[in-house]
Amino acid sequence: YTPGKKAVLILGGYRLRRESDKMPKKAKGNSESINSRLALVMKSGKYTLGYKSTLKTLRSGKSKLVIICNNCPPLRKSEIEYYAMLAKTHVHHYTGNNVDLGTACGKYFRVSSLSITDPGDSDIIKTQDPQA
Repeated sequence: YTPGKKAVLILGGYRLRRESDKMPKKAKGNSESINSRLALVMKSGKYTLGYKSTLKTLRSGKSKLVIICNNCPPLRKSEIEYYAMLAKTHVHHYTGNNVDLGTACGKYFRVSSLSITDPGDSDIIKTQDPQA
């Protein structure tokens, strides 16, 4: 072991790392902040879950923010982004997959996209769209 170099110790098939080798704090903190804001929207605001209802709210102009998971199919993602661009609505690309997004919404099913129509007590729209 030499100081200043990364030390990886392999014991019984497990790799043990030092604290400095882990994920950067900012990425983890950012996802936690969006999750907590999303939980507040679920409790106090109005939202629609799913692809079809997201497109409906975008077409009607009610949507304030759209959140898309990272494993949403490219064609579906581009269609949502196109509708959001026409509706002048901000799109947030969620860092987790559809299972993670469903869990963040407090649901036991997968969610590929969601549209927030009323943020309630949450400041999710101000933090995701600074010019709003």
